[in-house]
Amino acid sequence: MRKNNSALFFTCSLIEYISRQTFNRRSAVVEYLGEDIERIYNYADVFHCEPIEKVADDFIQRNSILNGEFDNISNCQYSVPDYWDIGEVFERLIEDCYEEGMVISGIREVYSSWLADQILKFNSDLYYQSRDYLALCYKEGEVLPA
Repeated sequence: MRKNNSALFFTCSLIEYISRQTFNRRSAVVEYLGEDIERIYNYADVFHCEPIEKVADDFIQRNSILNGEFDNISNCQYSVPDYWDIGEVFERLIEDCYEEGMVISGIREVYSSWLADQILKFNSDLYYQSRDYLALCYKEGEVLPA
C-alpha cells in the first residue's frame, strides 16, 4: 500500500542532508544517529518547522558525527539531485518494501543495503528510475535489466 509518509520523507531527507554536510556514507549517518532515527521519525512534524540546516546541525552535535571522506557530489558530471529529491527516492523505496510498523528497521536496512550505494552514484541513472523498478531491484538483490 502506497502513501506519502511525510515523517519518513523528512527523516530520509535529513539523513541525506547530514551525509552531505559531514561527507559520510548514508549508512554511517544512520549508525551515528542510532536511536535518534526513531526520534526524528516520530517528531518529524516538529523538526520540519525548523530550517533543515539547524536540525541537521543539532543532530550532528548531539551524536558527535565526525566528518568522513565520502564525497559523491564533487565528481558528478551532471546536475546533482538535491537532498529532498534523494530523500523522496529513499522514502518511496522504504514504503514499497516495508510495512508501516517496520519503517525504522526499514530505514536501517535500506541505507545499509547494496542498493543505497548504487542509488547514490549520481553519474548513473538509477536514482531517477521508477519506484516500482527500484523496489523490485531491492527485493531481487540486484540491478535488473531495464
